[in-house]
Amino acid sequence: MNVTPDSFSDGGRFKAPEVAIATGRTLLAEGAHLLDIGGESTAPGRQPLEAEEELARIEPVVQALAGEAFLSIDTYHSKTAARCLALGARMINDTSALQADPKLADVVREHQAFLVLMHAKDAPLPHVTPTERHYQDVVGEVGDFLARRVDYALAQGIPVERLILDPGWGAFLSHNPEYTFELLRGLERLVTRFHPIPILVAISRKGALKVPLAERDPLSQLVALIAVARGALYVRTHAPKMMAQFLEVSQQCGWPLPGLSSFQERVNRS
Repeated sequence: MNVTPDSFSDGGRFKAPEVAIATGRTLLAEGAHLLDIGGESTAPGRQPLEAEEELARIEPVVQALAGEAFLSIDTYHSKTAARCLALGARMINDTSALQADPKLADVVREHQAFLVLMHAKDAPLPHVTPTERHYQDVVGEVGDFLARRVDYALAQGIPVERLILDPGWGAFLSHNPEYTFELLRGLERLVTRFHPIPILVAISRKGALKVPLAERDPLSQLVALIAVARGALYVRTHAPKMMAQFLEVSQQCGWPLPGLSSFQERVNRS
């Protein structure tokens, strides 16, 4: 849920805190296990935002929902992270993989938070630029990047059981959509390489799906479902009700979905 005026998929829809709060409750009722709240867009053409403005956008939403839901905060700013974790958020989704703000690792460790480390072609600041990125072996190269960031996070005292890895789909990966599908085809390599650290698939509404924005939700869930079948544990989606329906029908059809029920177990253990 992007509490921004300029996110590519829902910019402006949740700008008013009361709308964002009501929408968050609706998403939970529709089957979301957690809410990922962001106050800064990193889509193509967007500029970095100061932490103070980012926090002003999301703090009222976090204050209202922290007691009702498992909240993830989509930020690379240590100041934003510290405040939101103090309010009761439990996860930081860092699209810079601890490269943009050297203080963020300390904040995550001190609050014993979960942490998403994302691969982005434009790191350390993951604001997507027109710069192209090519890969000889996209699965291996993304894996190597994530391995370095895991090593760094562990060296900063963040426990391995609190890490989640996002390979950085769509334009975060490349402006060539074929790399996203190559990565999906080889996803089991990443799942195996980083076990027991789980993989997050965040393909929802990405341009790599190659259809108009208004038509992307069904394809988003289909691609995410394939990723879950290949071992992904987390799905970041704008349409949790539709995703839950896809998962339910898949289970009814006997399609094995590894790790589907293990999220809450992992939270409880940690």
